[in-house]
Amino acid sequence: MGIERRVVGELSAKISRVKYQTIITAGKHSIIADEPLADGGDDTGMSPYNLLLASLASCTVITLRMYIDRKMWVVDEIKIDLELVRNDHGVIIENKLEFKGDITQEQKKRLVVIANGCPIHKILTGEILINTSL
Repeated sequence: MGIERRVVGELSAKISRVKYQTIITAGKHSIIADEPLADGGDDTGMSPYNLLLASLASCTVITLRMYIDRKMWVVDEIKIDLELVRNDHGVIIENKLEFKGDITQEQKKRLVVIANGCPIHKILTGEILINTSL
């Protein structure tokens, strides 16, 4: 009996001769990735680092919204600010959450636990295997 395989994301990316500008397509959606001017790109889209952070940020706030809605808590807005920092020991993602609404400090502490349980967070903090082929 094999391990169950379930595709949860799928996309393609193309780059032509426009220096570093990459068109990323998933289904009927497309975005542009690029490098900043300081790194030789034209800054026509988010950098790959920021796209990684965007994935974590969107997954986190969606997970929090789902939980808050199930609990019927009054939260009008969830904001997340992320910063990716490289140092001699590796990479650290600093994650700051803010909530606008009528919630207690205890509820906010619970939401931090829920945020750390979003699927993208689990992927980034777990073991990742990347198979590259032709």
